[in-house]
Amino acid sequence: MRLLASTRSVIALLGVAAVILAGCADGNRRPARTDAGPCQIVSNGTPMPKPPAPAQPSAPPTTRDLATNPEIGTGYRSDMTAVRTSTYAVATANPLATEAACKVLRDGGTAADALVTAQAVLGLVEPQSSGIGGGGFLLYYDAAGNAVRAFDGRETAPVAATENYLRWVSETDHTVPKPDARASGRSIGVPGIVRLLDDAHRQYGKKAWRDLFNPAVSLADQGFDISPRLAAAIDDADAQLRLDPAAGGYFLNTDGSPKPVGTRMTNPAYAKTLGAIASEGAKAFYTGDIARAVVAAAADTSGGRTPGAITEQDLAGYAVKHRDPLCTTYRGREVCGMPPPSSGGIAVAATLGMLEHFPMSNYKPARVDLNGGHPSVTGVHLVSEAERLAYADRDRYVADTDFVPLPGGSPETLLDGAYLTGRAALISKNHTMGVAAPGDFAPPMTVPPAPEHGTSQISIIDSFGNAASLTTTIESAFGSFHMVDGFLLNNQLTDFSAEPVSAEGQPLPNRVQPGKRPRSTMAPTLVFDKTGTQRGPLYAVLGSPGGAVIIQFVVKTLVGIMDWNLDPQQAVSMIDFGAANTPVTNVGGEHPLVDTVANGDRDQLVEGLRALGHQVSLADQSSGLSALVRTSAGWIGGADPRREGVVLGDAG
Repeated sequence: MRLLASTRSVIALLGVAAVILAGCADGNRRPARTDAGPCQIVSNGTPMPKPPAPAQPSAPPTTRDLATNPEIGTGYRSDMTAVRTSTYAVATANPLATEAACKVLRDGGTAADALVTAQAVLGLVEPQSSGIGGGGFLLYYDAAGNAVRAFDGRETAPVAATENYLRWVSETDHTVPKPDARASGRSIGVPGIVRLLDDAHRQYGKKAWRDLFNPAVSLADQGFDISPRLAAAIDDADAQLRLDPAAGGYFLNTDGSPKPVGTRMTNPAYAKTLGAIASEGAKAFYTGDIARAVVAAAADTSGGRTPGAITEQDLAGYAVKHRDPLCTTYRGREVCGMPPPSSGGIAVAATLGMLEHFPMSNYKPARVDLNGGHPSVTGVHLVSEAERLAYADRDRYVADTDFVPLPGGSPETLLDGAYLTGRAALISKNHTMGVAAPGDFAPPMTVPPAPEHGTSQISIIDSFGNAASLTTTIESAFGSFHMVDGFLLNNQLTDFSAEPVSAEGQPLPNRVQPGKRPRSTMAPTLVFDKTGTQRGPLYAVLGSPGGAVIIQFVVKTLVGIMDWNLDPQQAVSMIDFGAANTPVTNVGGEHPLVDTVANGDRDQLVEGLRALGHQVSLADQSSGLSALVRTSAGWIGGADPRREGVVLGDAG
């Protein structure tokens, strides 16, 4: 995979500088400029030099590499400080999207209103991660009703899909889809995000739907400059983008080279698409010209690509699922996550349920600084072991519950207190378990892990007390590489298992089935105080992109905030760590406090974990966390230094 040279420093030097809000200080650093209006992004003072030229790999990345690796790491912005606001706040992965959404909140909009604007802008300025050709999961807190709502806007398999849809071309042609499952039309699921936004806005919006698209339409028409992260992503995927004439024509120069940082981009086709959606609502996307264009793009066979089977009927029939949020307790607070087909909520809740049996506050990071300090060996070990056990159950049992029931018919079986007590007892403080066995529930199943990486996070609190945590995705970076009417189509169906049965001949829960939603790891999260046994005030809003590693990113942030008393910026800035159900434990090598020289042999944390038997990976992590936490004076927020995100709100 092609990486920018000196990835630790690229975003630190080139990303958007830390934002400062009018009338408030940027954390504990310099006061804000008094001439900046609310939500206006201003520089923190240091001019940004040009980036170094991208490093050239010895061989171009393969499609397989791009399908199994997350979005490339683009460095770390050191010493970011938390942003304090008074009554509303928003964090997205791109400053332009944050600013546009913040202005909606400033002008009296709700979290549902701001979501629409944020997603529309992100689809333009961060198209490698999310967009209207993808899907997402939303947790929404309705303050007036003190209710949490879970919106499932996950993509679906077309009605014509068979269990071998990703496996081979047809029942008579057992060759694999070309050029591979991801870049063929077979990976494209029926998009859900536009319908999700429309549903949420109809229930909780206050602003006129059509006005919420104005910022994105204006940017698409007038242009925006390619950011360092987008430029790195284009450079990394240029060979695959060339497979699609529309994508290649948009992201690449006329000579076929990747468009570099600072290139002015306009997207009149996207502006036209958004204009139609703004005028006619979601039906403009799911019927008519746009729907026909999506179907044609998925069916395109140019360059020898295997076509997909999406029809106009698939699009017209798409519906958002309204599911029961998955709420459990941790350290006296209520933690609400997303139920299946996302596995993120169950895995996060199971991990926390096991960690509740350990005095995690005794294992705080040492020498805490703006970057989160040095996590303790014991703290990282315990979190990683609990995650191994949670992933083991997630991998075996969780899929789309409309097709495959959970053990016992609900999440309660996997999250039962007595069951998690028994799972926690399997954790040794002295040695890693390496690979955990899943719990023994019938029927036994095995669900191979699937990649999911082209993802973004939006966290919002409005002045009415409502909140939204939306994790939104097109799956891998640039999705399926199919571009239509100014936006990219997802490759979400590669989150299914391509093989329909296990080695033992058992049907796999996460196999392809018509109308089914592939399992996800997305974990949008809301946290509440508790008043006795009742839900109390909203305490925190958070989430992250990152594919199968999302669980680890969210858990380390929750533990950082609730066990280790870190502010949200310190918690998201802290070293990314954790483990799936393999012997490998991740320690993010992009972090400035991790010594990666000599494969980490001189790093105290790495040495300590290896002494406990962990196989430590120092690969750069590409989390995109954001977290907003209530304080006595309002809200305090943090955005991930590994991406370009910022937090904005009213004066704190």
